[in-house]
Amino acid sequence: MKKPNLPTKSCPVCLKFFSWRKKWKRCWDEVKYCSERCRRAKTSQKHGNKVD
Repeated sequence: MKKPNLPTKSCPVCLKFFSWRKKWKRCWDEVKYCSERCRRAKTSQKHGNKVD
């Protein structure tokens, strides 16, 4: 894929858009978070803790 044509998604934690990465080639449909930090923070938001 050429860079301008990469698919994007919105991270439910930080609400930023992130682009497809080669390491997500086989699991892009399951990717929900832009980073490990956001993936870990998902539980913090449910409990009312502040995320930086």
